[in-house]
Amino acid sequence: MLLEEQRFLHEDLERLEQGIADRIGDEPKHIRDRLARDHQIAQFLDRISSQSTKLLTIYRDVDGTRSREIQQIGSGDPMEEFYKQLTDIKGFHARYPNEPVENLERAYRPKKGPDADSQPSIVDTMFTGEEAYGRFFDLHTCHEMYLNLPNAKRLSYLQYLESFDNFAPGAGGLKRAEKMTDQYFAYVGNLSQELETFMRKTRPLENVDKVVADFDKEFDAAWEKDEIADWKKEEPTVKPNSTSKQISSSDAIWCDDCEKEFKNENVYKGHLSGKKHIRAAAERAKRLRGESDGADSAPNGNQKGATSTYRLKERAIAEREFRVKRLASAMSTERSDSRVNVERKQGMTERERQQELENLFSATTTMSQAKEAEDGEDNDDEDRIYNPLKLPLAWDGKPIPFWLYKLHGLGVEFPCEICGNFVYMGRRAFDKHFNEARHIYGLKCLGITNTSLFRDITGIDEALRLWDKIQKEKRKDKVDDGTVVQMEDAEGNVMPEKVYYDLQKQGLL
Repeated sequence: MLLEEQRFLHEDLERLEQGIADRIGDEPKHIRDRLARDHQIAQFLDRISSQSTKLLTIYRDVDGTRSREIQQIGSGDPMEEFYKQLTDIKGFHARYPNEPVENLERAYRPKKGPDADSQPSIVDTMFTGEEAYGRFFDLHTCHEMYLNLPNAKRLSYLQYLESFDNFAPGAGGLKRAEKMTDQYFAYVGNLSQELETFMRKTRPLENVDKVVADFDKEFDAAWEKDEIADWKKEEPTVKPNSTSKQISSSDAIWCDDCEKEFKNENVYKGHLSGKKHIRAAAERAKRLRGESDGADSAPNGNQKGATSTYRLKERAIAEREFRVKRLASAMSTERSDSRVNVERKQGMTERERQQELENLFSATTTMSQAKEAEDGEDNDDEDRIYNPLKLPLAWDGKPIPFWLYKLHGLGVEFPCEICGNFVYMGRRAFDKHFNEARHIYGLKCLGITNTSLFRDITGIDEALRLWDKIQKEKRKDKVDDGTVVQMEDAEGNVMPEKVYYDLQKQGLL
């Protein structure tokens, strides 16, 4: 029955393709339904890959079973072979009378109506309440692990969202020597795993494994060239300030042992006798000694290929930090939305937070009721959104609170003539639009190339006057080389170089 299995696989592939096409043609409005659709499509694609692998194995026919079955059907009496297979099928169902028959058409058809409501969605248990179906980050566990690290800065959750991928010592991160602990290794590994899992949950149709593999290849190339910031090979320095670290002034001195900048030489010399410097210098000497011992222990004197255990641990930590930076940059939109969401929730009461959470989980039921109303059923008055003040709608489709509307000044209009008299509601949207494509395109249409100098300028005449003034100042400051150098003739007359050579060519000198 190998040919029947082959036919079943072909039918399964066609049904899967049709199921994917039916789901792509429908664009859900709610983010929960969109994620559920994408995860279903991802499952169908995985099944297509596995079924195609089985089908290719059958077509290769390594053991010759398929060829023998085709030869058996083609030779002899076809009706005799047909009744033989029919007898086998009846015998199988007689032995297993309750064997279910899979209906592929119903299995891959999109569920609608009561059938869809009866089955739980894939994404219902996938996200936490803070993540709001993949719209925001939920890094509270990582934030607690960061606060428990020794010598870590006390950052609030909002500050942590802004700087969790900045591992420099001055930006909330730890010093290089303080990172070589199992606690920090577990923290940065957990942070990397959280971000990677979040990307897999919110982008099911992307090949996340390939993205992470590209990050690892990029890190390997940079590590071989010793180009990873804050993780370059350490070399013993005799003179102070002989490192490549950027210092704030010419008098400042950088201490490699303490990884700290000092304002002048007197302060630097004063700290040399302190306990912290002595301890940091001993730890750094120990690290350098460990790297040199690893290089000396290489067979046949091959120091280039030798790697100490300490350096391997540094590589493992640096690799996870590098992955966190790349994943955070790839999900910059979710990160900025998370910061805005945390700021918004800080101005809400506990009752408002609970009400918002309930509205989030009941949004699907509300949308299904709206769909039924569109199909012809009567819509109750209580389902209609009461919005007499014409307030903007929030992400859940309901008007925002009036106090929030007044707080952000969303009732104030800011027109911009450069953007084609487009009106921006609120100061925040008005300030953001100067860096957006609409405003920059309007300035370029006016012939203005340097757009950074035209912030808070919305009038066309005002912008053109300022641009003309800038161009006149540039032409005024431009120095003519012929008027700088002056020449003197035999009679002692002083003149510009250009006039001197012109008179000389005419024979007047």
